[in-house]
Amino acid sequence: MTGTHDDTRATLEQERTQLARRVDELTAGGQVDDLEFDADFADRGQVAGEQGENLTLADSLQNQLNLVEKALTRIDDGTYGTCEICGKDINPERLEAMPAAGLCIDHA
Repeated sequence: MTGTHDDTRATLEQERTQLARRVDELTAGGQVDDLEFDADFADRGQVAGEQGENLTLADSLQNQLNLVEKALTRIDDGTYGTCEICGKDINPERLEAMPAAGLCIDHA
């Protein structure tokens, strides 16, 4: 099973890198820039709407990144593949589809 965890670690580390890059791109290095508006109200509304969409996407990606980080920690501490709630094994097909899963299907 060590080989599986090595492969899983590599997959999760690659995903972590991609997610961190995307979050960084969407949040300008973790900070939300103040936008400068011109006098056109419609443009301001569109810019504000796009900024809101970017922040929502960044938040979702950050949540995924947090799950990946937790999965890597579980690999390190030997609890990867067990449900965080009941302690039972997580179905291997679930882990294959969602390597960062920390819950069995019953608790997801």
